[in-house]
Amino acid sequence: MNNDSFDHEVDVLVVGSGNGGLTTALCAKIMGSESVLVIEKGKQIGGTSAMSGGGIWVPCSRYSKALNVDDSIEDAKEYLESTIPAEVRRDEMIDAYLENGPKMLDFLHHNTLVRYLSLAHYPDYYSNLPGARNGHRSLEPEPILGSELGDDFKHIHESALIVYKRFMITQVEGQMITGGLQGRFKALAKLVLKYYTDFPWRFKHRISRRLTCGMAGISRLFLSLKARDVPIWRETALHELITENISGVETIIGAVIEREGKTLRIKTKQAVMLAAGGFEQNQAMREKYLPAPTNKAWSAGIKTNTGDAIIAGQNIGAKTAQMDGAWWCSTVTVPGREYPFLSIVTKSLPGTFVVNQSGKRYGNESQNYMSWSLGLFENHSKENSCVPSFMVFDSKFKNSYSAFPLTGPDWLLPKSFFNEGLITKANTISELGEKAGINATALEQTVTQFNHFAVTGKDLDFQRGDAAYDRYYGDPTVKPNPCLAKLTQAPFYAMRTDAGDFGTHGGLLTNTDGQVLAENGQPISGLYATGNCSAAVLPTYPGPGATLGPAMTFAYQAAKHITGFKDS
Repeated sequence: MNNDSFDHEVDVLVVGSGNGGLTTALCAKIMGSESVLVIEKGKQIGGTSAMSGGGIWVPCSRYSKALNVDDSIEDAKEYLESTIPAEVRRDEMIDAYLENGPKMLDFLHHNTLVRYLSLAHYPDYYSNLPGARNGHRSLEPEPILGSELGDDFKHIHESALIVYKRFMITQVEGQMITGGLQGRFKALAKLVLKYYTDFPWRFKHRISRRLTCGMAGISRLFLSLKARDVPIWRETALHELITENISGVETIIGAVIEREGKTLRIKTKQAVMLAAGGFEQNQAMREKYLPAPTNKAWSAGIKTNTGDAIIAGQNIGAKTAQMDGAWWCSTVTVPGREYPFLSIVTKSLPGTFVVNQSGKRYGNESQNYMSWSLGLFENHSKENSCVPSFMVFDSKFKNSYSAFPLTGPDWLLPKSFFNEGLITKANTISELGEKAGINATALEQTVTQFNHFAVTGKDLDFQRGDAAYDRYYGDPTVKPNPCLAKLTQAPFYAMRTDAGDFGTHGGLLTNTDGQVLAENGQPISGLYATGNCSAAVLPTYPGPGATLGPAMTFAYQAAKHITGFKDS
């Protein structure tokens, strides 16, 4: 079929409806593109962005400046230089990010419904490094009422951060409730009361009216797009990009898509933006690029993320980078649950630790989840298997904190939890090791050593609790170290954890304007990428929101380049 035959024509085609894609569409429309179309492979809008905590890491934002926070771009740059190894650090991208992240937020604040709240006490993930801050660099979406979405409420993908599948919570509330902090019962009671007394909403919907986290962020972007009549075609997949030689330059002029069982050719007058997520749900790509062992069943990334945008880019000669990387995070695969549960808070709390099958700890369980998982791969071998690992705790821990999915008395829990290897329970540590397939002698020694550390307050093996980030999910009532408590009260438990992730971070290499680069390093005319289908700008995950912050910032950069818009 020749390039004069098209079914639809737009200025800008955006592939993907996460934060990066919707920000591109919104900015391009406001900046002057007359017709913008968003396509989404899934049945619902938002992708992994909607499922996530929704946070963005943007130093020196309008929100921190309004609170007179002590921070600077120079300190943020020093921190990133300390955090990201030189061999993967792209200084021009970091400079562009730090300069334009705050501008992106200003632009959205003045022109859309997008709003964020500064997280005062959420530290940078490598809080002991130069330039780090213990708060106000990460922002979370301001909650919004689901009723503002009207009938479109059912089209927004549900967040994974919902307590008991009903109550949506903010990140601040999440730290308090799941971390067992003072005031948690009052906070939870308030949520429950509001939920059950909101009768008009209760009769229609399972989850609370107040939307938070990633679902709130996506809803605000969606409503802003709807106000500008920007269409989003759901259940529409990208097949391939269409190129044409224009004045000697190979240019992207559209895409082949599939919608409602029909193959359509979309012509683009300005650009195609690829913002379709990573390849975490493509087992063949995982095995080709990621470290072993790897399994898409361990990933919390949305099921539609199968690398379509990356493959389409590779097929027209785009350059890729960092394909061996992911946003690593231990996961707990719960029988009957569609997505695994991210193991972030529970393993950080005092009174639990993680061991490999040899019965030994291999890292600081309270450190950020990216560093923890990289340590897992570094320590894993056939002789010293860390996949699966086991989170070990006692009944006091289970009754004091939110050891999800072990909530409530054991007799009420599904038998599959115990029969399918998720949970092992025993009256002694030795028996626990034998039943779980952990070296029982070594496990007993680990418990003895860990209990000693809890008494002294110093983890001599892995320095757990020394850093500000470690203590964020600690229990301040536990002394002398809020991250360490003894395991003494039977029965004892071992929960299986896997080497999971919530998305891959390798993909199409881009420049500071979000343009996709060819193998020769030159921009491919008419093609842009952002988010997890592009090579990560902050691959070591320096702080909460280090995926969505760059996704939105380089969406903004791309929209400026596409439209010729000049910011102040």
